Amino acid sequence: MQLAQRLNSVTEPQTIKMAKLSRELKAKGINIVDLSLGEPDFRTPEYICNAATKAMSDGFTKYPPVCGFPELLEAISLKLKRDNNLDYAPNEIIVSTGAKQSLYNAVMCLVDPGDEVLIPTPFWVTYASQVQLAGGIVKNIYCGIDTDFKVTPEQLEANISSKTKLFIYSSPCNPSGSLYTADELAALAEVFKRHPQIVIISDEIYEFINYVGRHESIAQFTELKNRVVVVNGMSKGFAMTGWRLGYLAGPREIIQACERMQAQVTSGANSITQRAAIEALTGDLVPTYKMLDAFKQRKDYVIGALRKMSGVKSNNPQGAFYAFPDISSFFGKKFGETVIKDDNDMTMYLLNEAHVATVCGSAFGDGNCIRISFATSMTNLMEAMERIAAALAKLS
Repeated sequence: MQLAQRLNSVTEPQTIKMAKLSRELKAKGINIVDLSLGEPDFRTPEYICNAATKAMSDGFTKYPPVCGFPELLEAISLKLKRDNNLDYAPNEIIVSTGAKQSLYNAVMCLVDPGDEVLIPTPFWVTYASQVQLAGGIVKNIYCGIDTDFKVTPEQLEANISSKTKLFIYSSPCNPSGSLYTADELAALAEVFKRHPQIVIISDEIYEFINYVGRHESIAQFTELKNRVVVVNGMSKGFAMTGWRLGYLAGPREIIQACERMQAQVTSGANSITQRAAIEALTGDLVPTYKMLDAFKQRKDYVIGALRKMSGVKSNNPQGAFYAFPDISSFFGKKFGETVIKDDNDMTMYLLNEAHVATVCGSAFGDGNCIRISFATSMTNLMEAMERIAAALAKLS
């Protein structure tokens, strides 16, 4: 059987691969601390679950509109105004089966074969794969730890060409936890103003996991708003990963295109989830802020522990729930028969020697680093940091 050539550009995400490996070792009775997946370890707040139960009792079990229930679109519109001071009418919003589908819809509706797409690197693993599936050309802009993994206006300007169609970034960022300030976004906006052909996708899924204050969106700059696509969803801020609901806000023309695309793929997102999301977006955010407090405590512990490890260099993430330490000083070192040649070797060494699952940084475009998720208990994190420190100390 001859499969489609487009599959050659798609590989299994390293995050999923490491989760599989850790499950296999656990099945053999090995005590693995899994820090590979980016999923809140909290349960969905009860008031959201109750809204889902009520929705089923009320008969919301039929096909929903492709774009989403009008009440949910209105709730998202109000949320964007309340939290972000962004004005999007309900007909400028579409809900999808997760933020990943929202991103995919936008990429497929905007990118033609041969179009260049700029992606500040490191980046979430899915961005590049989606661009390649659309036939686009990924153009990475490397942003190292010395600039807190954020692109500068000078870098942005230098990488724009006549073929540049799209710019995709996240803030807060997966994997680095970096977030852009209003001033930093304003500086990037000045560059984009000089290049009106570029559409900007702003992935804001980690908006509520913010340790320093108000979330800033590049859509706030009125000169750019008609070519900014804001992607967000329910998974991270409301511990609703399995509910699968994302949303996209942007120019009406793009929303209509995404509706046509989605109508042929999944149609409307899950009806019960949509009703629960209305309650989440309009209800009490106290559970969200309690999660944030816990993530902040964990972040401070993990970054403090990493910075005590000789040879490890770490930024201080201001959002999301990841550490992205630079471990390149260990390349070339060994323990026994194991030689650490690169980040992949490091993640396998930590898995087999320390029994801690992490993800190689090259999966996100930066082979000097590894990603550590602190979306797990303090007990697990304390054990993991002790194991990692001991394993690294064996390398020479």
